[in-house]
Amino acid sequence: MNIGTLKANAEGVHIGRITTLTFSATVALRAFESTNERAPKFDLMALSADRRSWVKIGALWEYSSNETGECFLSGQIDDPSLSEPIPVAMFQQNDGSFNVAWRRSKPKASLDGFGSESEGALPPLTATGDEPASDRGAASGDGLGESTAPAPKGKTRVSVDG
Repeated sequence: MNIGTLKANAEGVHIGRITTLTFSATVALRAFESTNERAPKFDLMALSADRRSWVKIGALWEYSSNETGECFLSGQIDDPSLSEPIPVAMFQQNDGSFNVAWRRSKPKASLDGFGSESEGALPPLTATGDEPASDRGAASGDGLGESTAPAPKGKTRVSVDG
């Protein structure tokens, strides 16, 4: 889904607007200078609300398609106003502009019996076989069962009923 377009201005800086149902900002690409081969290619900058400064809202790395060899930029837009980062990909067009596409993250594969990560499910607890069958699965106490440790020597517990 296309959520924006960035075009080069007179100074050669790609600038444009990204808009979704919950996020709208004027954005620009700022080249990221580094000798590290794993560093991003660009910082993604957004014009602040007072329109006086630029704020970093993400970074973009350059990748190429395994199938077509086409180069594209990929990263995330993150802002405190968002409940979670927006994953984006930017594809350069023939005129030098970038189309900004929102992309849905692929869900991670879940392990059998663990539920999906998005559900926040925990695996079911299984009985160890040491407790009576009537107590298995019963929610009582702190869930740790009775202690098998011997009572401390030299100390007796006195119950005072008064």
